[in-house]
Parts: sequence; structure tokens; C-alpha cells
Amino acid sequence: MRCNAYRAPTMTAAIALAAVGCLAISGAAAEPAANESSDAAVDGGWVTQVSRAAARLDAAKDLPPPQYVGAPSEEKPSGKKATGEKQARASNAGGENDLFQSDPQYDADYDPQGEVDVYGAKSAVEPPRPLLEIGRQQYTSGIYDESSTFLGEKNPLLPGLAIYGDWRTAVAYNNNNGKDIAQIATRLNLDVDFKITGTERLHAFFTPLQNGATEFTRYEFGGGDANNRFNDEFDLNPQTLFFEGDLGSIYSGFSGNESSFDLPFTVGLFPLFLQNGIWANDAILGGAVSIPAKNSAALGLANFDVTFFAAFDDVDNAGIIGPGNDSNANLFGVTAFVDAFNGYLEGGYAVIDGRDQNEGLLTHFVTGAYTRRYYNTVSNSTRVFANFGDNPQGDSDGLAIISENSLISGLPSTLLPYANFFVGFGNPQPLVDGNGAGILKNVGINFETDALTGFPKLDDTASDAFGGALGLQYLFNLDQQLVFEVAMVEPFDKDGIGAQDTQYGFGIRYQVPIDRAWLFRADATYQILEGEDENNFGIRTELRRKF
Repeated sequence: MRCNAYRAPTMTAAIALAAVGCLAISGAAAEPAANESSDAAVDGGWVTQVSRAAARLDAAKDLPPPQYVGAPSEEKPSGKKATGEKQARASNAGGENDLFQSDPQYDADYDPQGEVDVYGAKSAVEPPRPLLEIGRQQYTSGIYDESSTFLGEKNPLLPGLAIYGDWRTAVAYNNNNGKDIAQIATRLNLDVDFKITGTERLHAFFTPLQNGATEFTRYEFGGGDANNRFNDEFDLNPQTLFFEGDLGSIYSGFSGNESSFDLPFTVGLFPLFLQNGIWANDAILGGAVSIPAKNSAALGLANFDVTFFAAFDDVDNAGIIGPGNDSNANLFGVTAFVDAFNGYLEGGYAVIDGRDQNEGLLTHFVTGAYTRRYYNTVSNSTRVFANFGDNPQGDSDGLAIISENSLISGLPSTLLPYANFFVGFGNPQPLVDGNGAGILKNVGINFETDALTGFPKLDDTASDAFGGALGLQYLFNLDQQLVFEVAMVEPFDKDGIGAQDTQYGFGIRYQVPIDRAWLFRADATYQILEGEDENNFGIRTELRRKF
């Protein structure tokens, strides 16, 4: 049967012909009789076609009812039997019978209004606003003024200047490596952000109340090693100052054509943060470019990014090039992030090439990590860091393996038991770190200082040692944090780098927001250092204001 093409004089006739003439009814003749013409124009027009359609409907009334799989032929199946039909069809098609489940069952106390409130009964969360906002504000609702197209209609200007950051003040009493000091210290972190378009900006970061990575404005008022005076530490130089943008957007603006690529880049004194800050956590003077959000059907990769970076100054690596020699080396590297093998892969390679006083230094750095959740029970990240090469000033070879684990508890969002382990050989080093921290700084709270008062920490070099941290983190109703942790460092080769004897640490941390702008934090640690005259301990409280 074919559907005849002609123009029907009325919409009603057209609907009737479309419904009847173009549907094959089981048991009825699908083709015109031998004495019937297949052309409506020859056969007398649309009236004849409607008459024949009506006749076919009458004929269809005498046909037997359709047969349903799994239901009696003399009755139309009920909803329950229809489900049986689906199951039978799935089974016949090689599927599973349990693919089709019953409708949801609602309890007697089901609250329909509560279900509606999930979408409608919301209130705005007002974050603390920056110290200064000029032009287009961040995280606000429209209506906005029409944007300028100075850089092209496809890359409109969205100018806005914002100054934001936080102010931290802490009171601490620390006995750290034989120095006994009680003090109050403060630091100010200021981000200055000038938005140009939706993808281009200028950014600077200042820490005016500190000098270097460890000297903060403070007053030492107690302890055997306190100087009992005010220590003013000031530095108005920017810690970062860089431009970042996207070449694809810039090209679209100047050419007037849609770009077929994204190519974000940055140039200047920019922060490099890789492997959660373990491999790289510092500002370097140079540039970087990324190839983002790619995939490969041939390799089975759903998503991956590749970033190339280089630096020609401010390359901080005290363990390789020595402290204060950050201007005497070049840095070249590449890093990649890949979703593959049912998890998340990170990898990177970089080289530090010495110059001037560091002539002859050439150290290679390699890292890799794999993150995955297993059996909905344990989340694991296994990270490997290696460095090797030529270093006239010391040993460049080292290897560290870190395993980070958290247990999926009955309260997966708030109760987080964790167990992190490490083993290190030789002199493992991060690629760059301006704070002088070692490769173990993220293993646990007993391995990190507070970047303010000189809070004690266990040896974080992982040099010819093994150990780890066991802890429990509880977040209450996602409005507070409480952490308990025990940690250990066990050296197996007393080579003069890192810990020379066993170290144990016991730490506790508590944080609570006072409101959306103010945060209170308290820490305490006690560290047993075998082979040393004194153990380390520290207690501190901190008030933090975000803006």
C-alpha cells in the first residue's frame, strides 16, 4: 500500500485519509482492489477516497481483537498483565526479567509539598562581598547593562575590578625543634582581579604583612625564646601578577568568526598547583598553555587535558637548587589529566635546568597518580614522585610513593575515616614549593604547619623512611569540622637527610564558621621525637575573616 499524494479540499478529509488510507489494519486488504485505481485524481477525487476509507473502517470492526503475549486473547490485558507482557518480551529478546520494576510505593506520611519545596522553597545565600567592586560584579543576578564590543562582537567586554581575600590572626604557644615561643601573629591575603572579558583577566596577589614564606607580622610575648617585642614584617611586592585568557575567544572577537578551538593560556608570575599541591605549589615567572576537554575514541579516553608550562625565574626548590637560588634555574614541563580505566589519572614530566651559579644542574621530575573508588567502600589515590639527574651541590635522586585512602562510612558525607601511607627512598622532592614544604605535606595534619605561627610538624621529606597517618574527620551537619589523627615516621637509613629516629604525632583540629564571613579554628599537636632532647608540641587558635 502507498499513501496517495493529492490536495484535499478540507482539513477533515485530509485527517480521515491520513488516518485510514496510510495505516495498514491487520486482516484488511492492504492494497486497492484490482478494479480500483491507485491514483485519487483518476478515481473520482477525495469523495471517493473518503467513502472507501469509511468502508475499510467498517470492515475493520469485524476483525478479531489483537492477541497479547501473556494475556487471554478474548480480553484486553490489565496494567499488571501488560507488565508481564514487557517482561516476556524482554525475556524473549534475551533480556532480564527484573529490568521492569513496580511503580514507587509512597508511605502514608508522604509530603507532596516537601517535594515541591525542593525546587521552589529556596533562599539566596549571600556570600561576603569583596572589599572593593567596580563594574560587573561576581556572582550576582542581572539585568546587566549592554556590553561593549570593543574587542569584537563575539568577545564582548565584561569589565570589573574586585579586591578580595582573607585576614588571619592566630594566638599560639609552640615548642618547635627546641624553640619555645608564645605569640600572636597575623597575615593578610589580597587578591586583585581585573576582568576584561568573560575569558580574559589580569590578576595579582599580595601578602603585605609578611616577609618571605615564614616571617609574619607578630608579637612574641612568652616562652623561653620569645623576643618580647613587636615584629613588623612588610612586603608590598606582588606574589603573583599574570594575564590569562583564551586564544579561541580572542580569535573569535577579532575575526568575527566562531572559533573551533579552545586554547587557554597564561603569562607572567602565575601560580602552579599540581597533584593537590604536592608536586607543585608556587608562583613561577613564565607561561603556560592548555589543550582542554579532549577525547580519543581510538584510545578509549572520554576526557583529557594537557598543559605545557615553562619558567625562567622564581623557580623555588630548596632541596635541589638550594634556598635563595630561585633566579638561577629554568623550568620546562608538561602535565596531563585523564579520565580512564574507571578512574582519574594524573601524570607529569618536568626538568629544572640550572644556570649561572647553578651551571651543570639538570634534574628530571616525573609524577603519576591514579584515583578511584573501589566497591563503593574505599576511595584511593596512589601517587608516585621521582626525581633524578645531575646536581653539583648535592643528591638529586629520590622516589616517594603515597597512598591516600578514605573509607565510605554509613555517613559518607560527614563521617570520613582515612588512612594515608608513604614510603620514600633517597631525596624525593616536589617540583616547586615556595614555602619550603616537603613531599609529605598533605599526608595528614601532623605533617603540615599553619603558615603563620611556626606550628610544629613531623618530618615531611620522606627521605629513606616510611610511615603514615590514621585519622577520623567528622563534619557534623556540614557546618563544623573535627579531626583526630595519629601519625608516624620510621626512618630505615640514617643518612643525615630527614628524620634520624622514629617520630610519632598526635593531632586534633576543630573549625566552625561564626557566620558567612568569620571562621574560628583551633589546633593542637604533640610529637614524640626519639633521639631528641625535647618533643614538639603546639596549641593555637585562629580567627579568619573572609572578604
